[in-house]
Amino acid sequence: MAIARSIDDARLVAPVLLDVELANVCWKKCRRMPAQRPLFLSAYALRHSLAIELISIDQDEALVLALETGLSAYDASYLWLARKLDVELVTLDSRLAAIARS
Repeated sequence: MAIARSIDDARLVAPVLLDVELANVCWKKCRRMPAQRPLFLSAYALRHSLAIELISIDQDEALVLALETGLSAYDASYLWLARKLDVELVTLDSRLAAIARS
């Protein structure tokens, strides 16, 4: 998979909001498929084993970026961090990826 190749041996970073976003995804899946709740909770617990460095971002600057690009404040947070660190933004969101490339 292209994503796996692009992050192999890379330093992985994300805004601190990643934990909240992952919790929300887990919550949604548990609501939609309650029989699989133990599986989703187990998968959610794996986030602690991921080597992703969580970094605080400047929310004021991320908000300005969101307004400039039309991205959500969440997506703009990832874009802000990638630009601040001058690193590639790896995402499956095609709109976010296109804005990051521009």
